[in-house]
Amino acid sequence: MIGGLATVPVQPDGHTAQQWLVQELQKAPYQDAKPTLFDLVSQAVLQWFQSLFTQKNAVAPPVLLVAALVVVVALIVAALLLFGVPRLNRRSRVAGTLFGDDDRRSADELRRSAAAALAAGDWSAAVLERFRGLARGLDERTVLTVFPGTTASGFADRAARAFPDERPALAAAATVFDDVRYADRAATRDEAETIAGLDERLMTARPLLEDAAALPR
Repeated sequence: MIGGLATVPVQPDGHTAQQWLVQELQKAPYQDAKPTLFDLVSQAVLQWFQSLFTQKNAVAPPVLLVAALVVVVALIVAALLLFGVPRLNRRSRVAGTLFGDDDRRSADELRRSAAAALAAGDWSAAVLERFRGLARGLDERTVLTVFPGTTASGFADRAARAFPDERPALAAAATVFDDVRYADRAATRDEAETIAGLDERLMTARPLLEDAAALPR
């Protein structure tokens, strides 16, 4: 035992000490503590920005501000290239529940579906699709918002505040929608065409947003 202890280098030479250090640093705790590539890049960018506003660089602040703005713009452009340009319309926000159904189609898509049903002689489908397209269209235009739980009659009443001249037509369209959707009544061609005509008029009509905005949402 004594002889074995005597062979242990209490004061290792330079080469042995280097080997011990390398072995120690290869252990898991030290490896886990190493900065990631993201950490290194973030630190470098932060240090660069800080260096722009140090005392030695204070002699040319306009140049530094321009350089910083260029970097910010470059980062924004890179983000747009990576994640895409944000949509300028409201489709992603308004899509969803529509009169009890999870429907993510746009107003144009609903109107095309209604037109196809009308051409095929499916009056009931034409009524349902066109009324939904009418509601989605007003939602996309920010005239009013169709929330989950909004009923056809409630929507018609609120829409009539924005289009008072169309109040009777909106109320009649909501009644037809409810009869076809919930009472399983077969719609007529005249009803389908009437709702399509109403939607077309509202598409070009100017809403009274003052009245619509006063409605509880």
